[in-house]
Amino acid sequence: MTTTIDGTRIARRIRARVAEEVATAVGAGTVPGLATVLVGDDPASAVYVAAKRRAVREAGMRDFHRHLPGHATQDEVAAVIDELAAEPRVSGVLLQLPLPRQLDAAALIDRIPVTKDVDGLTTASAGLLARGERGLRPCTPSGVLELLDAEGIPLKGAHVAVVGWGELVGRPLTQLLLRRGATVSVAHEHTTDLAAVTRPADIVVVATGVRGLVGPEHIAPGAVVIDVGIHRTPTGLTGDVRSAELDGIADRITPVPGGVGPMTIAMLLVNTLRAAQWGAEREALAA
Repeated sequence: MTTTIDGTRIARRIRARVAEEVATAVGAGTVPGLATVLVGDDPASAVYVAAKRRAVREAGMRDFHRHLPGHATQDEVAAVIDELAAEPRVSGVLLQLPLPRQLDAAALIDRIPVTKDVDGLTTASAGLLARGERGLRPCTPSGVLELLDAEGIPLKGAHVAVVGWGELVGRPLTQLLLRRGATVSVAHEHTTDLAAVTRPADIVVVATGVRGLVGPEHIAPGAVVIDVGIHRTPTGLTGDVRSAELDGIADRITPVPGGVGPMTIAMLLVNTLRAAQWGAEREALAA
């Protein structure tokens, strides 16, 4: 039988640990604070931001939020980001994606200081990751590693297939896995034989945004499957993997929902706490 990896349980444990560390930091005079910036009224984005803000408050952190209208200009959004970047009570700044079409998301993200880039998406954060230097890592890839670690799945020497080469998951995850000693194969939209990439792998991580792309023809018996995709359908949420068809084939698999999703918010809290702690370190050194 295939075992379902309970991301909700693992995320709950991480969030509890973060709350304990936040209480200690507050006692020492450091109060982490997360600023979320939402532009427009996309229903899904509003739900995601509300969940992040709720998690921040439950962890004992400060909640800063800015909601701009969908017709906001590049300069108006930039001004809000600059304001939050300069606010000493704000440890981390998160710009919720996607943005309205008139906005240049990459340019706005790069206005976030690398020390407050809790999403790990700025060019500077990507450079720190590529060089293996200390920095804030993208939340979803970090959550994938935390899931694997929590399950006791070794990465050193493992063959991992990453399906998807996106900037949010595939690319940073590949670098994180390589630094953990994994042998990584990457498949993308131009890959001609997906099964040839995934079937030899011990671990398959799928992050394509293509519903039901991966099935039993792609997975070797005993492999671990991590499904990062999430899609809304008339019958509920589903992922990039046809999970029901892998029962009895995969050794372990993440469900949708309840797998990688909860880990993303948990790692956002971890990053916000780290940003606050590292900021306190810099202040102490400068004093």
